Amino acid sequence: MNEPKSIRVAYGESLAEIGSKNSKVVVLDADLAHATMTNIFSEKFPERFFNFGIAEANMICAAAGFAHSGLIPFVSTFALFGAGRGYEQIRNSIAYVNANVKFGLSHSGLTVGEDGGSHQSIEDIALMRVIPNMTIFVPCDPIETKKAVYAATEINGPVYIRTARPICKNITDEMTPYIPGKANILKEGSDIALLTTGIMVSKALEAAKELENQHISTAVVNFHTIKPIDEECILEMANKCKALVSVEEHSIIGGLGSAIAEVIAGKSSIKFARIGINDKFGKSGKPEQLLKQYGLSVNNIINTCKTILL
Repeated sequence: MNEPKSIRVAYGESLAEIGSKNSKVVVLDADLAHATMTNIFSEKFPERFFNFGIAEANMICAAAGFAHSGLIPFVSTFALFGAGRGYEQIRNSIAYVNANVKFGLSHSGLTVGEDGGSHQSIEDIALMRVIPNMTIFVPCDPIETKKAVYAATEINGPVYIRTARPICKNITDEMTPYIPGKANILKEGSDIALLTTGIMVSKALEAAKELENQHISTAVVNFHTIKPIDEECILEMANKCKALVSVEEHSIIGGLGSAIAEVIAGKSSIKFARIGINDKFGKSGKPEQLLKQYGLSVNNIINTCKTILL
């Protein structure tokens, strides 16, 4: 799994792989198997694949039934439809009773691109964060996606895996640790720390390289787990650096930046800035164009870091 591929493809391949090792794994889909890439699983294990059509709430309630029967259901659809339309069922039928259901929800963030604001889920992390018992993974590359699927299977309770549409290169490797709730420091630095997640990890690393060229020592931390958040790592960075900047492809309200703010509130006076989508809906466009327009470009990360250090 070293070639560039989209995280959603890695998700589908990982489901098929773990399905061959664990007969309890079943996959539920809402008529989007060729987009969520769960068709890879369905072709291998048709007897353990269930297409519910465009009926997300019904699918999620059925997943609770599968879990109560001792199976490990992976619910798969677009993030907007799964987290949005199925919110009440996720809260009451799954998390409230700590049912062992996994959500692999794709097409998150702005990089759905031309599908436009109606399909761009930029609120899903916020929705899932406030639900007790929920674990939230946001993989940054295909290798980490596979680790997230395996880790989710080992957790007894609901897990939300947020995947993305674009093709991306691997940032991590097979030996990179993946401990749920434990962030990975990808680059050490002492002036500023970029705390990031998902597809923005690569842009944070690119920005850090340029900041180093400008003699600004920059740390980069990958928060592959948003909940539980790694409080120890955040406070370590707050003690070590002069400023923190969160970078995420999600609304600045309720996502990674909010989780960090909740950790440092009352415990640190460090300067802190959030880069994300500023309380706006998305729009149709090429993914890179949208990231630039909404302030998620490498240049904006660099400028924000330089400004906060003044």
